[in-house]
Amino acid sequence: MQLPQSADAAAPRDPRAVASELFDAVASAVRGAPETVRLALVALLSGGHLLVEGMPGTGKTLLAKSMAAAIGGRFGRVQCTPDLLPADVTGTSVYGPATGLWDFRPGPIFNNVVLVDEVNRASPRTQAALLEPMEERQATVDGATHQLPEPFFLVATQNPFGSAGTFPLPESQLDRFALVCTLGLPGRPAEREILDGEGGIEALDALSPVTSPAELCATIGAVHAVHCAHTVRDYVLDVADATRSHPGIVIGASPRASLGLLRAAQAHATVMGRDFVSPDDVKQVAPATLAHRLVLAHGIDIHAGWLAVGEIVGSVESPRP
Repeated sequence: MQLPQSADAAAPRDPRAVASELFDAVASAVRGAPETVRLALVALLSGGHLLVEGMPGTGKTLLAKSMAAAIGGRFGRVQCTPDLLPADVTGTSVYGPATGLWDFRPGPIFNNVVLVDEVNRASPRTQAALLEPMEERQATVDGATHQLPEPFFLVATQNPFGSAGTFPLPESQLDRFALVCTLGLPGRPAEREILDGEGGIEALDALSPVTSPAELCATIGAVHAVHCAHTVRDYVLDVADATRSHPGIVIGASPRASLGLLRAAQAHATVMGRDFVSPDDVKQVAPATLAHRLVLAHGIDIHAGWLAVGEIVGSVESPRP
């Protein structure tokens, strides 16, 4: 007699189907921002992290919570303030008098989706505590290294630079974000839907998982294997090279940025329902993937970098389909 297969042993789903269901679930709560939701999913499925810029009250926290609910993962939150300590993020060791041992108490970073709210209000020392978790998926506390759960997706928000009480994010911190996007005010129809209870917190409370952390890990692996022709890979390199020779850019894209652009293009193709990468995928994600990694003549300026990348994409010849 043949035993029935368990859920874990079932054949993996098409990553395009998973991406479609994730988009519908998150967009049911975050109304009026389909492009931001799409970029957030690109960051998630590429295996990277997301930086969202916008004023308070526009739905940045709702976006992170909706993604955690849609994947059925654990959600953690770090509210950044100037006096926030690294241990408040990564955790600390606590001495147990009864056992005579030190027990590690994990911080909010040990969750599947972590919201670091107003990251540019944290001190540079606390910002540095995020570097190892974002890059290596681990945190070292008191000499002991602890692995983070898989998948691990960090969503950081920041107020526009120059707001009171903000610290600029260093290049090493910005380079660890796969994409940067802006979440602005919704249009009037979307805001009316929120007032009518068709989105926002009410929709978040009713949101059910459409996948699982284990399936999401498999989906991310499948996204990294999405077909990308050699001509399109060369186009990725051409765009990266153009940032290094642009007269208004002092420091162009790094090799890590080139790889990030490829991964983001593969994820964008998946979100758009295709099993291959087209030049248009590269064009669509290039500004969000590269703008924050460029150093301009007057320093790092995400908005000016976005315009520079848009100019580069428009000038570099793309391969024909």
